Amino acid sequence: MQILSKIAAFYKKIDRFSHLLVGMPSYDKYVEYMHKFHPNQTPKSQREFFKEALEQKYGAGSSRCC
Repeated sequence: MQILSKIAAFYKKIDRFSHLLVGMPSYDKYVEYMHKFHPNQTPKSQREFFKEALEQKYGAGSSRCC
């Protein structure tokens, strides 16, 4: 069972690193933050979180061409 926990911890580190590498925030970090600082609020779903992150990064439906 210890091997599985080590694999899970490694995956979490790789996941966070890969999101930072491409400029996307980490959903796990967001959930940790929400539980710590806003325990009475329900965190966004993973889909909502990444949709909002993409809209903030690239704009919500606006074209940057020309």
